[in-house]
Amino acid sequence: MNTVERARALAEPICRRLGLFLWDVRFEKEGALWYLRIFIDRDGGVDMNICEEFSHAYNEVLDREDFIPQNYIFEAGSPGLGRKLTRPEHFEVCTGDEIRLKLYKVREFAKERGKERVGLLIEHTETGFTIAYEIDEDGKPLDTESFDYRECASVNLNDDTDLF
Repeated sequence: MNTVERARALAEPICRRLGLFLWDVRFEKEGALWYLRIFIDRDGGVDMNICEEFSHAYNEVLDREDFIPQNYIFEAGSPGLGRKLTRPEHFEVCTGDEIRLKLYKVREFAKERGKERVGLLIEHTETGFTIAYEIDEDGKPLDTESFDYRECASVNLNDDTDLF
């Protein structure tokens, strides 16, 4: 198991116990520092108290297991409004939500749309997903486009909504 897989396996039981959904685990180097980042969520969102409760429980596990050889900084938090969709369960949870995606390259048959798209995630499979640019009054998708996961540089929940 690599570091991320091990960190995920250790975080999942804590998340279940606290009624949380483990959104993502990242082990990233920024400059000279390494960061272990655990992103948690639940219906209604998470606040600082939930993050703190998870952090205390997870720190105990990190200290006991001691599986990361280099120095690192541990952070726990919400994946945020514009969260990245990287795993099949992310696409499952976000079906019906508006997403923003960036393609690695412009599609020849859709050059006018460029590399970026915003649409409603209407379905997903093991290899890709489909978005709708419009929905008719009966809720049927119009003007759809399908993508292979490998075509996408990034896929995020669209956070352009004015919350205030």
